[in-house]
Amino acid sequence: MKKLYFIFFIAIICSCKDQKSANHALKAEGKKVNIENAEGFSIEKFEGYSILKVKTPWPEAEKPLTYLLADENAEIPENIEYDEKIQVPVESIVVTSTTHIPALEALNEESSLVGFPGLNYVSSTKTRKLISEGKIAELGQNENLNTEVLINTNPDLVVGFAINGANKALVTVKKTGIPVIYNGDWTEQSPLGKAEWIKFFGALFGKEKKAAEIFNTIKKDYLKAREVAATSTNRPTVITGSMFKDQWYMPYGNSWQAQFFKDANANYLYSETKGNGSLSLSFESVLNKAEDADFWISSGQFTSYEQLLDQSPHYQQFKAVRDKNVYSVSLSKGETGGILFYELGPQRPDLVLKDLISIFHPKLLENYEPVFYKPLQ
Repeated sequence: MKKLYFIFFIAIICSCKDQKSANHALKAEGKKVNIENAEGFSIEKFEGYSILKVKTPWPEAEKPLTYLLADENAEIPENIEYDEKIQVPVESIVVTSTTHIPALEALNEESSLVGFPGLNYVSSTKTRKLISEGKIAELGQNENLNTEVLINTNPDLVVGFAINGANKALVTVKKTGIPVIYNGDWTEQSPLGKAEWIKFFGALFGKEKKAAEIFNTIKKDYLKAREVAATSTNRPTVITGSMFKDQWYMPYGNSWQAQFFKDANANYLYSETKGNGSLSLSFESVLNKAEDADFWISSGQFTSYEQLLDQSPHYQQFKAVRDKNVYSVSLSKGETGGILFYELGPQRPDLVLKDLISIFHPKLLENYEPVFYKPLQ
């Protein structure tokens, strides 16, 4: 009889273990986080951990990068494959692009930033205050990080930015045991796609819900502004870009910059072009096509018509120059010279769009004060 009880007891234990394994298998299906506009990443949540997959960490990447975001003491299935494991929520972080900083601030996590390459490029007053207090270390340049200083900051995580994945400094950092992951927000081809990468940071800090709320508000405001722009019967013509070494570089018609012009109800004169990177055109070809364009937006680093015409008096041949309809982001800078647009613009496409609408259709947004685009002085 005792032997029968023992066998029965063992059977119950095995049954419980099998049931636990079955339940774990069900949980292993995960729940996909809703990513509406971004194409470069995905997040799947499980009990105690998430799988963050960056599909395009840089152009022409051979494969996606998979990151395991695990809660402390989480039970992780043995068959999960990943490139890096990060314990979340992250408490201290190093980021390497100014486009990452607005996401930290929106999530109220700017105080977790312990190092950054090129502090003078940071424009935000909140983060600049932390810099002035010595709470954020200067890490040199993104292409040539000061690994010694970075390692001394001892961050929980480094969020890298790369054009080809060949950053030797980040490889060195990773060998010390500091996790390194790549953010590919800059590879997105739509304004809202770039903005949605705040969910990437939300997953790192355990603030997925807040990140979703922030993005939903930005998207709602963007779509509302687009509807307002569509009510105008006037559709002005626009060019953008500028000359560099005898070539005029201009975004393709399928770029995120061109999408802003379309949504602002303007006619971008190169909207029919498609490609990656930038168009490279001669001055003569641009003059021939766009001499009578109503507006010239994002005219390089120029902040005044004097600078513009000093660089080339031939710019006077453009109607937009003669009519004083040239606008630049270079007039909106932080206290140390960083251009605000390159930091905040990708995170706040709603503000970028409203700026352009106020330029192209001023009666639609009366009393609106542009954030990024200002007329040349």
